[in-house]
Amino acid sequence: MTALFPVAILVGGLATRLRPMTETIPKALIQVAGEPFITHQLRLLRKNNIKQLVLCVGYLGKQIQDFVGDGSQFGLNISYVFDGPQLMGTGGAIKQALPMLGKNFFVLYGDSYLPCDYFAVQTAFENSKKLALMTVFHNNGLWDTSNIEFHHGKILAYDKKQRTNKMHYIDYGLSVINERTFDEIPTNCPCDLADFYQILLKRNQLGAYEVNQRFYETGSFAGIQELAQFLQH
Repeated sequence: MTALFPVAILVGGLATRLRPMTETIPKALIQVAGEPFITHQLRLLRKNNIKQLVLCVGYLGKQIQDFVGDGSQFGLNISYVFDGPQLMGTGGAIKQALPMLGKNFFVLYGDSYLPCDYFAVQTAFENSKKLALMTVFHNNGLWDTSNIEFHHGKILAYDKKQRTNKMHYIDYGLSVINERTFDEIPTNCPCDLADFYQILLKRNQLGAYEVNQRFYETGSFAGIQELAQFLQH
């Protein structure tokens, strides 16, 4: 099977919702089902034939680097990009990582466990001929607040702040992006990926792929418990 695109994992967040637990350890190293969460995440990616990763780290990022190392213990090749003194946001962090990622790459949030078909997502991106592709899930407000209007394979609206009653889908947490998406963004400029997606949608450059497996997340205490139950079955 062909090796997949590299993956950028955004693990630089402050994880304020999980305090006081995250005052001394980053969210990626929180114990889930007896192991640090990132262990489960990396194992899942390797299982999907992903080989190369770049971890975009910030808050307590040295702890993540010390634990994961070069990734060889997971059968992966892992590099790191640190935010530095200024928080770069999700978009700014990816911009900094571009030299290590190549032309096309996946973007994954550091608190997401996504048991989907990564090869199918990559194929959908390649077939779309667009600059980016977002995975979507028919959430119907069940696991989190829906933020996407999706119809006949197309995203009609995406907004995390101004939601409508037509939004029954949610951003699943995995995207594929072409490096040219970031051409207009200055280096060392903090910005949010959600803003990129808004711009791409207006330019008809945001493809979509519907995933049928639910997502798991470690951004909340309830999410950690749900994921632990899933992993232990």
